Amino acid sequence: MDLTIIWIALTIVCWVLFFVLEGFDFGVGMLSPLLGRDEHQRSAAIRTIGPLWDGNEVWLVAAIGVTFAAFPDWYAALLSGLYLPIVLVLLALAARGVAIEFRIKNESASWRRRADVALAASSAVAALGFGAVIGVMVGGLAINDGGEVMAGANALTRTIAPLMTPGAIIGALASLVSSLALGATFLALRTTGPVRERATKLAAPLLAVLAVAALAAAIALMVAGLVLQAALLAVVALLLAAGWGIVRRGREALGFTLASAATALTVVTALTAQLPVVLPSTLNDAFSITMQSAAASDYALQVISIGALCILPGVLLYQGWSYWVFRKRVASERVAS
Repeated sequence: MDLTIIWIALTIVCWVLFFVLEGFDFGVGMLSPLLGRDEHQRSAAIRTIGPLWDGNEVWLVAAIGVTFAAFPDWYAALLSGLYLPIVLVLLALAARGVAIEFRIKNESASWRRRADVALAASSAVAALGFGAVIGVMVGGLAINDGGEVMAGANALTRTIAPLMTPGAIIGALASLVSSLALGATFLALRTTGPVRERATKLAAPLLAVLAVAALAAAIALMVAGLVLQAALLAVVALLLAAGWGIVRRGREALGFTLASAATALTVVTALTAQLPVVLPSTLNDAFSITMQSAAASDYALQVISIGALCILPGVLLYQGWSYWVFRKRVASERVAS
């Protein structure tokens, strides 16, 4: 099989894993102050992601690293065109990590409240930002015939303007609500007591909203003649609707699985919508970046393929082991000692 096809598939897999795994991290971060009514409950919610969030973040490094190594022209255009937004979401990720790690360094109630606010705000910014990036990947940038992103009036306009497009806005909102739904279903799965009850009650309406939005998007794509993408989003709507019914029956594990599958399929739909084009040009379709034009040389792809075969299995085994070790629920109710 053509190595370019293999590496575009691996790039998509990395983005899928990032949006699913970091999706519930972002959701838990945003929901912990809402679903936890006291310090013990908020701490219980955050402890569900405490051992996992930094491992989940590895898939962002993998997605960016794979893009840089296998498709350098795609990487160059995307990151130069979205320099400021990428910096902002990276700062949000840093703030999220600081909030989680430093929260327990001080017993002061005000300190922990500020940490909770920082965690919720940084998680929301990161979810919105990465959703907008996916939206830009679908909608495109002002790429000229040399593969460079046009600056327009100034560089700031170049980096902010793409976030104001319909695709970026839809992507940002979809990512935010999807992260909230993943976070709610994950908390329902991984906690006991009042946090579990509130998470279950919140998860159902969030999944219902996403199901309706996915169905509306599928209808719009069908009208536009994009039959395959419409069919994929129709499947997403079915998964979310099934998740809504399952969560209401208290079957958290299956509900979380369906929400994760819907998120994964949505990301796949977005990133494959215009293949072989990986980054459209809004100036001229002929200037768009394709996976063939952006790919590294055959020799480079062969070398990094050897590296991936050595590294990737270890990463997957370690992360799977981590999830197995920390699989038990966290009690959000007071337990007598």
